[in-house]
Amino acid sequence: MQKSLIDPKKSYTFSDYFTLNPPINELLAYFGYHKEATSCIWAKATIDLTFFAGLKQQFETHLRITELTTESARQQVLVAPILLNIGVYLQTKVYIEYPLRVTHQLKGKIDYYLQRQSNLLIIEAKNDDLARGFTQLAVELIAFDQWLEEDNKPLYGCVSIGNVWQFAMLNRASKVIIQDINSYSVPTDLEELLQILIGMLDG
Repeated sequence: MQKSLIDPKKSYTFSDYFTLNPPINELLAYFGYHKEATSCIWAKATIDLTFFAGLKQQFETHLRITELTTESARQQVLVAPILLNIGVYLQTKVYIEYPLRVTHQLKGKIDYYLQRQSNLLIIEAKNDDLARGFTQLAVELIAFDQWLEEDNKPLYGCVSIGNVWQFAMLNRASKVIIQDINSYSVPTDLEELLQILIGMLDG
């Protein structure tokens, strides 16, 4: 019998799974979930684009005068402004480094968490590595699934490296994590990205 890469007696944080980088299907199976990758068509909210007009201009200006060479720089210049503007627009709280402990193997801090009609988790992947970032996001979605009270609403997630964003959805009934094979760039796809993020929160 093949030995699991996850030691059931060992304690892990969310970021440990990024570092360990186990085969994602094996990791999800360990927790009783599995993944499907597909091209997703997300519901897009109708939004007041004039509210976000200054955000796109801000990005275009700031990207000319700074280099996004670190995770912190990408968070401050690209990721946080989008989520904070959404929080103001929807009048909903944006939780930063949200602490969560479900078990000794499902614990840590979630980079960003927003909750409205649905729950949305966002992580900023280290080292520009979307694949490992998605693995970490998947574990965080599993943790949230086990932490929240029962309901039929899916959980949404997004992994970002600042200028590129990729979405996911956890179907809580079937325990399937859907990975969208498409990605969205900032600032080019900013309008569409905002519509999807707000659509998820209000869905």
